[in-house]
Amino acid sequence: MARKSLKIILGSSSPWRRQILAEMGYEFESMSPDIDEKAIRRDDPSELVLTLAEAKSLALRPRIQEPCVLITSDQVVISGGRVLEKPRDEAEAREFIRRASDEPSSTVTAVMAVNTATGKTASGVDVANIWFDPVPEDIVDKIICKGDVYTCAGAIETTDPVIRPYVRRIDGDIDSVIGLPKKLTRKLIEEVSV
Repeated sequence: MARKSLKIILGSSSPWRRQILAEMGYEFESMSPDIDEKAIRRDDPSELVLTLAEAKSLALRPRIQEPCVLITSDQVVISGGRVLEKPRDEAEAREFIRRASDEPSSTVTAVMAVNTATGKTASGVDVANIWFDPVPEDIVDKIICKGDVYTCAGAIETTDPVIRPYVRRIDGDIDSVIGLPKKLTRKLIEEVSV
């Protein structure tokens, strides 16, 4: 007799994470964690994203009424040794985009999976590296006008057709850059589902 798989809840309001999980073939519901991400600080980028993914998970668990696998995630971009999160305003978004043109960036993405029935938890971090060609000022203006920059760590959505021509190289998986590494996510779901 086949074991019934647990319901999956994606603890994220990110349309990109929802798209990736759907591409993976999972049926799921989404819930938005309501935490103050800026109140949580860690010096190490991997520790920061893991702590934020855990905080999102802890915030959502009391709202979940049935057994499920809860997936939460967080991402930062590292550029020039500096951690870049979602930009606070237009000036910061411009700074982040210009910075990406000047030096390689790395996305550091944490994923946490929790089986709410058993309490079993698994988490991990995936890193991808990105090189951009210089982004002209008129393209920076277009990117900022679209508004997506305020929902992306480092202010750049690499799949955006406006910025895509300036992506020179990616070392790592594009789904990790977008915000939910498929291999890691599948591994964690399987790990907590047994």
